[in-house]
Amino acid sequence: MKKNSAKDIFQTYQAQTFKYPSLLNIDHCKGVYVYDTENKKYLDFVAGVSACSVGHSNKKIIEAVKKQIDKYYHVMVYGEYIQKPQLSLAKLLADNLPKTLSTTYFTNSGTEAIEGAMKLAKRISKKSEIISCLDSYHGSTQGSLSIMGKEFYKASFRPLLPECNKIIFNDINSLDNITNKTAAVVIETVQGASGFKIATDKFLNALKEKCKSCNTLIILDAIQTCYGRTGSLFGFEQTTIIPDILCIAKGMGGGMPIGAFISSWGNMEKLSHNPKLGHITTFGGHPVNCAASSATLNYILDNHLVQKIDAKEALFRKLLVHKKIRSVSGKGLMLSLDLFSENDTNNLVANCMKDGLLLFYFLFNSESVRITPPLTINEEEIELGCNIILRNLDTL
Repeated sequence: MKKNSAKDIFQTYQAQTFKYPSLLNIDHCKGVYVYDTENKKYLDFVAGVSACSVGHSNKKIIEAVKKQIDKYYHVMVYGEYIQKPQLSLAKLLADNLPKTLSTTYFTNSGTEAIEGAMKLAKRISKKSEIISCLDSYHGSTQGSLSIMGKEFYKASFRPLLPECNKIIFNDINSLDNITNKTAAVVIETVQGASGFKIATDKFLNALKEKCKSCNTLIILDAIQTCYGRTGSLFGFEQTTIIPDILCIAKGMGGGMPIGAFISSWGNMEKLSHNPKLGHITTFGGHPVNCAASSATLNYILDNHLVQKIDAKEALFRKLLVHKKIRSVSGKGLMLSLDLFSENDTNNLVANCMKDGLLLFYFLFNSESVRITPPLTINEEEIELGCNIILRNLDTL
């Protein structure tokens, strides 16, 4: 018998990442709401895993995308022709970053940004060891998988890159693993896959000093924190470190696929010679996606969304008090609802979806629930979503 339902086609012809996907059948999205094909609406506390930073179907992004498509979309491989959307975004980023982060290489995703940053660090330092943290996640391509901090997700794909070693997040003693042989340390200021653990100032300061003493670069993975999610435009601005290489993606596109790694001109120009074309991409810096990213960043700046994040975080923390909640971790609108069991987590996510609220899981933390709504969410929507959570916690 021929299978023709959307579910059947999805599970037969589209490659799967998981045996038990939620199978929500999407029709359209608007603002902080997602609508299924039966026109049931869901308040979105996930935002495409931090990607839809200014809400769904944002008019400014739609306008920017349509305007650019009417002119051109793909013309040439990256780095050959001068294209205004790339120039505008690169200059806008430089205007909002420290002077040492002035030059941007655009990619299609966060994992591609990490791959490029790893290559650049080796080229700059002439060293080969890359160190990252246990329980860190930086992507699933060959290089980024090699520095992932969870062996369970790596074992089936070995052998991976050599000379990829580990430190422990927020453990100063483990910084002894950084030596003169270390090209770079890849670090997050908020660990994105393990329950939004925040790096302490003491740890980051010690890391900075250790890297300086070993002539080791700092690659900051700000893929989930960028464009305001933690209460500053870029997460590292709330710390004392300025990375040598910055990686961004997810929310920078407002829902469109784009990433970037950023460094100084002196560092980045090393990819242009010895060998020439040292890092190349066909669709990186796609003009439509660059236009969407500029529109996203300008929308955040023009509407002062970053300045409103702390108050929204405080409201979440005020409302999310329940005997089933162990704690609320994270920062800004990058929050982790920490429960007491994996069973509670699974039931809460499933039951809230039935009740019209989208929540999601963490890759490395089965007892916590991800809360990363669009930055545009208002107080009434926060209260509505938190009430749905509390109501469903009562039934567990």
